[in-house]
Amino acid sequence: MPVVPRPLFTPPGRSVARPRRRLLRALVAAPVGLLAGCATATPRTSTSAGDPAQRLQAALATQPLVLLGEVHDNAAQHRLRADALARRLASGARPALLMEQFDRERQAALDAAMAAPGGNAEARADAVIEAGWPQGRAGWDWTFYRPFITLALQHRLPLVAANVSRTDTRRIVSGGLAAAGFEPAVPADIAQAQAGAIVASHCGQVDEPLARQLMLAQVARDQFMARQLVAHAATGAVLLAGNGHVRRDIGVPRWLPPEWQRRSMAIGLLEEGEAPDAAFDLALFTPAAARGDPCAGMARIPQRPAPGTAR
Repeated sequence: MPVVPRPLFTPPGRSVARPRRRLLRALVAAPVGLLAGCATATPRTSTSAGDPAQRLQAALATQPLVLLGEVHDNAAQHRLRADALARRLASGARPALLMEQFDRERQAALDAAMAAPGGNAEARADAVIEAGWPQGRAGWDWTFYRPFITLALQHRLPLVAANVSRTDTRRIVSGGLAAAGFEPAVPADIAQAQAGAIVASHCGQVDEPLARQLMLAQVARDQFMARQLVAHAATGAVLLAGNGHVRRDIGVPRWLPPEWQRRSMAIGLLEEGEAPDAAFDLALFTPAAARGDPCAGMARIPQRPAPGTAR
């Protein structure tokens, strides 16, 4: 499950280009963790009071666009979200389901798999996963996400790939946001916070210049998620993505048009022990998942030498 990237290092005699490419692949597959930075937008509400299941179920019905965060390896959060979504669908709602776990280049394959006849929803879910995330690719723990795909099949929801592909990410990092059709003007507070989050999520082993370069990929993902939310707003849309993406201050909501910023709900699912975060309209807490030290064995990624500079 892509919570933190694999340890990155440069073996003796090997070019720094290879670990940098590996870092880029990890960034595409693994969203930045809990992003830092000061909030620039005042949340309408931010509370963890009351029963989380009831509060989440109620929150899903408040706005047509719901951004539903997660800590990727926290099973309790996935169960909580899937139950709340199931109850929402039982009431008759039919929003599009946008998933960070699928790259946008897989949309046609996802559509075909969702429309394929035969079998019950539970059995068909694996075929949908295979269509959207071909076998052999490391990454997500699909046991967490299969229930959402099953719900989409049962209720015939549009299933939308909400991530920017690795190919586009390489183009963005090397040529800028405009090279892949994204808005190139990034507000300074977003750029600073996203770069800082990349440094922190890689245990300080990524230097600031490289982090600012990789920051563009994170911004592209947020922009694309915002576009997809707007594209499916007529029937409502629920985005499943990491907490960093759904932050109202520096994440997807910042890239929504103002009218849809007002008609969106950003929900962060945090772990007990974390500080309350005003970047969400609603923050809910669950027990923390058991995990090892994510920084163990991670080594520094060297900065790319400037052109013409001897190594």
